[in-house]
Amino acid sequence: MSEATLVLAIESSCDETSVSIIKNGTEILSNIVLSQIESHKRFGGVVPEVASRHHVEGITTTIDESLVKANVTMHDIDAVAVTQGPGLIGALLVGINAAKALAFAYDKPLIPVHHIAGHIYANHLETPLQFPLMALIVSGGHTELVYMKDHLSFEVIGETRDDAVGEAYDKVARTIGLSYPGGPQVDRLAAEGKDNYQFPRVWLEKDSYDFSFSGLKSAVINKLHNLKQKDEEINKADVATSFQNSVVEVLVGKAISACEHYDVKQLIVAGGVASNKGLRANLAEACEAHNITLCIPSPSLCTDNAAMIGSAGHYLYQAGVTADMTLNGFNSMDIEQFSVKY
Repeated sequence: MSEATLVLAIESSCDETSVSIIKNGTEILSNIVLSQIESHKRFGGVVPEVASRHHVEGITTTIDESLVKANVTMHDIDAVAVTQGPGLIGALLVGINAAKALAFAYDKPLIPVHHIAGHIYANHLETPLQFPLMALIVSGGHTELVYMKDHLSFEVIGETRDDAVGEAYDKVARTIGLSYPGGPQVDRLAAEGKDNYQFPRVWLEKDSYDFSFSGLKSAVINKLHNLKQKDEEINKADVATSFQNSVVEVLVGKAISACEHYDVKQLIVAGGVASNKGLRANLAEACEAHNITLCIPSPSLCTDNAAMIGSAGHYLYQAGVTADMTLNGFNSMDIEQFSVKY
């Protein structure tokens, strides 16, 4: 194993084709992201078959571009890391097969990476992880609180029982006539409105760190239907503000409570919704009040990218975790299964 470890990482779990070269788990030599947003926008969401086709079309050139930008060749690479899941199975398989081809052709170790572990390690690319820590994962497909005692130690202490927070954002956005992707537009509108609708806060039973957003989503939809039936004006900005305030209050409240209960001093936030300005501002205020160090990646590292997979892949490689040519993708995976005694 060379003193400087170079990992080529591939991420294709949804609608971004991304390849990155990561040095020693923290330094980004390249991070190429090929977005498909414009292709899926007319459908109002990601179409799996379309996503897979775009991955097939873009994966080879993205690999080449990443190597060129990093000024390295495959002979310089120590290991190939790839997202194994969770995600869209057709999309995952494009990245996995590309990674297997590279690993086989150049005789490199193949490293399987859990997508959410990658989101967690996106923080490590900018600020070192300080253990023990609490991770709040907020994305289109996941809402979880994960306790980490050390590198590659994942204990899920809370998760959504229904909709993920990003999914709720997109559904509410469609209800008030915003185009895909709706989450950033709801966040923008929320800064302009007032909390006039007072949507419910779903806390669930006492001491639970689980989340639930389906009831809130239904409350928003029902409120809008009632207003339309009464021919009353709907203030989209106020709807966005009221919805976001409900979501953020619960996310922040449970995250801070978990940090205090598990006696951690660092809270990291991961996933696409981590770029939400309202969530960032409220978390910053709450963490300062409770003397907790808050770490949130730059917006470009919050959304799906291969750099985060490369960072997590580095530590899996150091721990000796590898896969063979039978590696398959899975649309659902338990992150705790990826826990490794590092």
